[in-house]
Parts: sequence; C-alpha cells; structure tokens
Amino acid sequence: MASPRAATIGECMLELSSTGALGAGRSVQMGFGGDTLNTAVYMARLGVATDFVTALGDDHYSDWMLASWRAEGVGTALIPRQAARLPGLYMIETDDTGERYFHYWRSEAPARNLFDDPQQVASLQEELSQHQLVYFSGITLSLYGESGRARCFDMLAALRESGVQLAFDGNYRPRGWPDAEVARAAFSRACELSHIVLPTFDDEQALFGDATPADTVQRITAHGVAELVLKRGAAGCDVVFDGNQVTVSTEAVAVPLDTTAAGDSFNAGYLAGRLRGLSPEQAAGWGHRLAGQVIQVKGAIMPREQMPAF
Repeated sequence: MASPRAATIGECMLELSSTGALGAGRSVQMGFGGDTLNTAVYMARLGVATDFVTALGDDHYSDWMLASWRAEGVGTALIPRQAARLPGLYMIETDDTGERYFHYWRSEAPARNLFDDPQQVASLQEELSQHQLVYFSGITLSLYGESGRARCFDMLAALRESGVQLAFDGNYRPRGWPDAEVARAAFSRACELSHIVLPTFDDEQALFGDATPADTVQRITAHGVAELVLKRGAAGCDVVFDGNQVTVSTEAVAVPLDTTAAGDSFNAGYLAGRLRGLSPEQAAGWGHRLAGQVIQVKGAIMPREQMPAF
C-alpha cells in the first residue's frame, strides 16, 4: 500500500513581531506564518508526505520561505512564482497586558491570484488528483475573489469526484471577508464538498450564531458531512462519525503560553492519525497531544526536538 500523500492550500505571509514603543529603540523580528502552512509542517513531522499549495513572488523573502519549508520536509513543487511580486506581510504588536494586535499588508499578495488562471487551475487539479487528502480552510477561501473562489470550488468538486478526500476547517476571521453573508455561503459550500470538517465552536458561533455546540453539529451534518470534529478548547472536542458522537478530552496543560497554532496543530495531528489508520477517536487524541505541546511554546512552529512522541 502506497504511503499517504496530502496537500494543504492557503497562504503564508511574512511576519514581523515587535516589542517596545515606537521609536529608534524598537526591536522587530521576522518570521512567517499561515494556518494551512502550520498544518502542513506538523503533518510532515508526523510522517505524512505533505505538499503546500500557494503562490509566491520571485524575491529573496520567498526564496527563504521555500527553503525553510523544504527543510521541514514540506513539498513545494506546487507553488508557482510570480515575477515582480512580494508575499503578504503582517505585524504583531503586543501591549503591556499581553493583548496582541495584527496589522496586514496583503492585498497584492500572489496567493490571492492562485485561482485566476483557468489553465493553471487545471494543472493544479491534475497534480492534486494524485493525493489522498486535500485540506483547506476558511482563510484559504477568503483569499480569492468571487470568480477565483468559484474555480477553487469547481476544482475541489472534481477532486472529490475522482476519489480525493477533502478536509475543511472554517477558521473564521471576519477581516478577510467582504461580509458575513459571503462567508456563510462559502463555508456551507465547503461543508457540502468535504468528507472531514474540523471547525472551532467559537468561530462557528460568531459566524452562524449557533447557540450551542449541538446546534453546530446539527447544522454541519445536515450538509452530509460524514466526519465532524468540533473543537471546543479546554472542553475537548466532539467527534461525530458513522452516526455516533463521542467527546474526547484534552490533555492537561498547566499554563498555555501561546495558543496561536492550537487549532492548526490539532488538525495536523488528527488528519495524520486518520491517514495512518487510526480511528477518529484515536486521531483526536493525537490532535490534543500535539496541540497541548504546541501551546506551551511561543510561536506557531515549535522546535522539532519538542515534538511529542506518537
């Protein structure tokens, strides 16, 4: 049996994090970040061959990101480069109380044009049809305009028809959408197409107004979703599969340091577990174990030596 191969679709941006007040003494560090990229890195670390699908420029910052992802074992062959373009950029500022504020420069990022060219989309579809699983998020869908999003959905529908499993996490961020109605329509279509849906209750409540987790489960399963994992933070997750529902508890964490990639890493653990033959309940345990370690380290990608054993 061939080893499983997965792909994640989305955007990774340059990240600037600053400390101190504005002025000559301010310190700024550069990194990169993106929800589906985080998931790709952790899936690769868990032994699943994983490609990241995005678009970048022909600049040295894009070169640096590509080299970093390859060093993690993430495949980059499906990433087109666009001449005279730069990746998106965001800055994180932290106030005296620890509250974080984000500022974005991403409107001209190459990733936003990934689905503009029908010929490029057809080529990407052919490549992805060789994968066992393709994962995308609500942030992924928010990148594209109406026509680009329609081509993305057409590609995903064709991949599903060809036997590729689709996995989706809403990861709702209002800033990325023109309005909530457009986001709700996109999320609903994504659920109709996906075999596995991995939402967070707080996000679903903010977008759809669900009063309880049970409301979220009922709404999403009504789309025909066969496998649903509803993440509820410290309360664990509700796993719905084959007509049954079970709650899987989190592992105890003394003091979370940084929850930035909690959901991204949970999804990686869950999807890697499923691709490696675990039951949904067992895979949720993998997700909790990985996320529980990630939130005890500052930053989205923890040092490799701190990865928990699986």
